[in-house]
Amino acid sequence: MNILKPASKWLTASAVMMGLAVGLAGCGSGGGNGSSNQPTVAFSIPVSGSSINLGQSVELSWTSTNVASCTASTSSASAGAFSGIVASIGTQTVAPTAPGSVTYMLTCTGPSGSATASSPTVTVNPSILSTLSTITTIGSTLDPVEHGGNPYGLGIAPSTAGLITAGDLVVCNFNDGATNTEGLGTTIIGLHPVAGAAPYRISQSAQLQGCNALSMFPDDSISASAFSANLVPLVAPDGTVNNPFASTTFHGPWGQTFAPANDDNSIPAALYISNAATGSITRITLAGDVPLSSTEIATGFCVSGAPGAVFAPAGLTYDPSIDTLYVIDTSSYSVVAFSNVSTLLTDAIVVNGNCSAVNHTPTPALTFSGPSASLATVIASGGQLNAPISAALLMDGNLVVANADIDGPTTTNLVFEISPAIGFVGAPVQLDTGAAGALFGLATTTDSSGNQVIYFNDDNDNTVKALSK
Repeated sequence: MNILKPASKWLTASAVMMGLAVGLAGCGSGGGNGSSNQPTVAFSIPVSGSSINLGQSVELSWTSTNVASCTASTSSASAGAFSGIVASIGTQTVAPTAPGSVTYMLTCTGPSGSATASSPTVTVNPSILSTLSTITTIGSTLDPVEHGGNPYGLGIAPSTAGLITAGDLVVCNFNDGATNTEGLGTTIIGLHPVAGAAPYRISQSAQLQGCNALSMFPDDSISASAFSANLVPLVAPDGTVNNPFASTTFHGPWGQTFAPANDDNSIPAALYISNAATGSITRITLAGDVPLSSTEIATGFCVSGAPGAVFAPAGLTYDPSIDTLYVIDTSSYSVVAFSNVSTLLTDAIVVNGNCSAVNHTPTPALTFSGPSASLATVIASGGQLNAPISAALLMDGNLVVANADIDGPTTTNLVFEISPAIGFVGAPVQLDTGAAGALFGLATTTDSSGNQVIYFNDDNDNTVKALSK
């Protein structure tokens, strides 16, 4: 899924590195050298009061002198795991588990007494998803000519070019108009991001057949995962369809995301594609719109099903601030993170999905092997996740993830906030009370006031809607 660059990183310096507050108390007898032997302890990070959202982490750093041991504690159980004996000089990342105000404490002892220090107060605000309650219908996704619907892929245009205006919502339809058959859709449409917008056609082509995910490049070119055509075409802003990735072999292209180059180009731009027939992830390194190389970086995700009930790695989402690729594994009902993803070599991660262990979903919990297995982590699984399929990055580095409802949950059409640090954050939100399986494409941005907006495709009525404050 294409996303805009998030407004803030998961672990930002502005969230954790400001001011200094230290409390010192010496006690006990001197050691013959007077005050020079008195113990000291101080937090160097955070250095002033700070504010984060639930799901983000706090970096703690401290120093001490003339001590033999230090003991950590917190102002409340919700402050996160910071307790027991710790090093006299150290750092630790801590993730609070509930909104509120928290502080962190150290008590250090040495031959000449003890010293204590308290960190500045950290304010933990509610999660982003819990603050959004307004749903606005933007407009129909039905192609105005061919009338294909069942919107899957969703992206936000980064610039103005050709037929497309910056900020427009770009949608591809999974169904055709003539027969309304899943997997036969061939159209991409655009919508201005205002309530009551009418769809305009961007492109129609047999090369787009079964489009289920798309990514927006900086020049407004649209990369599309065409599942049924077994292609990843690139659609120019004027609607022309090209096939620059023809040298890469795809196996039922499913999820995808564009990863921009970093500021010094030490990490080049790339396109990540998941394959629904083989359970693999492919990285295509880019120079502009031109492919430079193709690497299969991961294999082994479980795959099964057909259009309308595909179980495969999906919802690919990239966080450029930490070079991490998130994969939504529909088969195991889990969210997976690949850290340092730009560095992964051929088949660096092998997913041990135990695909034949059961004949139903969810499949067993994932484990990983391969040369870079340590870079793969399951950050959330189970709970009310039911064949999750799509995701997008929130402005604080958390994810919003939507169920596909393939296995008939009690509560339909839920979205979840997932933190890389603590997993599930807060309660899920139901976006549609109608038939199951209405949610597929997700895309995120911020409004003019800096508030989060989540756009989502609603297949129950073939529309794009916005979730906002």
